[in-house]
Amino acid sequence: MTQKGAETPMGKGKGSPEYFVAKVKPGRVLFEMDGVEEDIAKRALRLGSDKLSVKTKFVRSKKVR
Repeated sequence: MTQKGAETPMGKGKGSPEYFVAKVKPGRVLFEMDGVEEDIAKRALRLGSDKLSVKTKFVRSKKVR
């Protein structure tokens, strides 16, 4: 998303990038982990999900090595 200053006149192009936006549809896998113990993976993903503004869920695949 771009944003211009408060007192900038019309025209003169777009403003500078202020922040980034990504659309995330329900059911989308955001992170996958492999080669890590499950308790460590859960802790890492929980810490990461605290930074997101969406509801998250930990899902384990059926194929376990």
